[in-house]
Amino acid sequence: MTKIYVMESCPDCTMVKQLYGNNPEYVLIDIGQQARSLKEFLVLRENHPAFDMVKEYGNIGIPCFVKEDGTVIISLEKFDASLAAASPEYSTGAACNLDGTGC
Repeated sequence: MTKIYVMESCPDCTMVKQLYGNNPEYVLIDIGQQARSLKEFLVLRENHPAFDMVKEYGNIGIPCFVKEDGTVIISLEKFDASLAAASPEYSTGAACNLDGTGC
């Protein structure tokens, strides 16, 4: 089962929740709802190299997809290429930034 880390106030996460929220192959983990979920995400974010560039640019790194094999994907388009292929103009918009410039 793929874990998807999201947060209620993130616009990109809203789309992700609509796309995958009712699919039993995915578990959505809202990091804003429980401290345990936030801690789990922060441990992942601080230790996984997939977040190196995210941190460099001051982004949070959500939505974040963690496949069963441990692969971490931070881009919705990379996780689900059919979205970009179906609509060439599709864009997830600005990423949520820690400095308040995104979302």
